[in-house]
Amino acid sequence: MNGAAITQDGTEPQGGVRRSLRFQRPHASVPQFTNSPTMIVMVGLPARGKTYISKKLTRYLNWIGVTTKVFNVGQYRRDATRSYNSFEFFRPDNAEAMKIRKACAIAALKDVCDYFTREQGQVVVFDATNTTLERREVILGFAKENGYKVFFVESICDDPEIIAQNIKQVKLSSPDYKDCDKEEAVADFLKRIECYKLNYIPLDDNKDRSLSYIKIFNVGSRYLVNRVQDHIQSRIVYYLMNIHVTPRSIYLSRHGESELNLVGRIGGDSGLSPRGAKFASALGAYMRGQSISDLKVWTSHMKRTIQTAEALGVPYEQWKALNEIDAGVCEDMTYEEIQENYPEEFALRDQDKYRYRYPKGESYEDLVQRLEPVIMELERQENVLVICHQAVMRCLLAFFLDKTARELPYLKCPLHTVLKLTPVAYGCKVELVFLNVEAVNTHRDKPENVDVDREPAEALETVPDHI
Repeated sequence: MNGAAITQDGTEPQGGVRRSLRFQRPHASVPQFTNSPTMIVMVGLPARGKTYISKKLTRYLNWIGVTTKVFNVGQYRRDATRSYNSFEFFRPDNAEAMKIRKACAIAALKDVCDYFTREQGQVVVFDATNTTLERREVILGFAKENGYKVFFVESICDDPEIIAQNIKQVKLSSPDYKDCDKEEAVADFLKRIECYKLNYIPLDDNKDRSLSYIKIFNVGSRYLVNRVQDHIQSRIVYYLMNIHVTPRSIYLSRHGESELNLVGRIGGDSGLSPRGAKFASALGAYMRGQSISDLKVWTSHMKRTIQTAEALGVPYEQWKALNEIDAGVCEDMTYEEIQENYPEEFALRDQDKYRYRYPKGESYEDLVQRLEPVIMELERQENVLVICHQAVMRCLLAFFLDKTARELPYLKCPLHTVLKLTPVAYGCKVELVFLNVEAVNTHRDKPENVDVDREPAEALETVPDHI
């Protein structure tokens, strides 16, 4: 890359005059849903994984650019009552408690309306048991009145081991049982489930055939899908049919230090530096120490990830989707060269790094869409090591840690460090493991001054040192 300027039609001007680019680039191809807002309504007895599903689904939809929020009716109940006494509160013949619970559901629905109207949200997840026909009719009436679509997600589980595990991992840590004896808490919660069973009416495949829904049996052993209305519901179904709760770990690692890393050039397809090769060997030793018999290893199509994987001495799979973000006309350039040749582009990227698209290249927003199949497969698989690149690793990490679009492009993903991600109840445990092989720093923070007319020194103040 010689740094020559390019005109708006992509040609080099006469005389090779250098100037900043002013491309009118289209917005990234993220999902844009102009139809009615969608309510995803959970259905099912307690301890059936509804909140787990709600949180994962919300995280996925936000990651792909669909603004989504969970409304947990249980939290409204806790706020209204301030304290929890026992399962007696959930008895269907407890008129006072039933009145409170209904008021909480109505309050949550009002907030749903506010979210769609004021915050321009696209999807909400209404996380509650919603086990009675009456409650579901209230929700359907509310949605019809406001012009919202409704998609039910019913979690059905009759496996005692799964239920017991969910109670142990999640329910005992609930604010309802703070400072309670564990055995007493389990006994109380089981009685609470029995209270719900008295009035539980599952979605009926005949009577409810006009509704849109998915039934999930025993955490994904079987599914039943009915009347998917649109693209967003189709994506919801596809995602829900890929998640599982099998204990596993996902390992994320960048390639070893590359020759271009040493000189501060972005992108490209160079091989490993001597220290990068040393890291590849260290990574192999570390992964062998994890004693994972069924470990899958994925790389991009680029030399530096393939050379890193080769040192492991195990089969690996190459994904083109894992290739580094395409920097377009800025490939193989240093930040200093980009500032010199395309100062306006450099400033525009600093102003909105997530949505900025390199001329003839990609944005982080584009990259998220490219990586969606990788996320789907990671959700399906068990133990996987992904050897990738800085921007790619940021996107994957943002998914698992539920980071916003603003945070994503600045997540720190240093070279020669493995991130071990272990899914837990409602989130993900992260362990950073530095493998004691030094490497250059490639992380650049957002500078304070992002104006187009800033001085070069201000534009370059956060550029990491390089040779």
